[in-house]
Amino acid sequence: MDARFNLFENETAMKFAKRFANAGLVIQQSPLPKSTQELVSLRASQINGCGHCIDMHTKEAAAAGETAVRLHLVAAWREATVFTEAEQAALALAEEGTRLADAHQGVSDETWAQVRKHYDDDQIAALIALVALINAANRLAVIVHLKGGSYEPGMFDAAVS
Repeated sequence: MDARFNLFENETAMKFAKRFANAGLVIQQSPLPKSTQELVSLRASQINGCGHCIDMHTKEAAAAGETAVRLHLVAAWREATVFTEAEQAALALAEEGTRLADAHQGVSDETWAQVRKHYDDDQIAALIALVALINAANRLAVIVHLKGGSYEPGMFDAAVS
């Protein structure tokens, strides 16, 4: 199935995409490790079934040096030995912050305590913003049926700059 709507050829959508990218730039320039940013984005995108974003974040992570083993295990991170405790805390926050409708409490106190243990306030601010932003990106791409498979690293930044 083709995309329903080309977000990159519509003036209003491109204005929004540029502002969206600027919000993402704040996160990219934060002290939250780039590898954590990509793992969190990938996990939320897996949960939301966003093929375009899974494609993007897998390729961006690989281009930044992430290993294939870790990328393949993100979906089963609880059953893997390749993620640090800090990364596990971020992945738990990503899952709980993405699956808000699945849990009456949202992000659990246990997950929040682990996030506080491993990240400083600026990293936490970036992590919260990242979970919100990737969920919004997933919804945009899924609504218009933006497919995965053709993304090349750096493509989004080039499209909105």
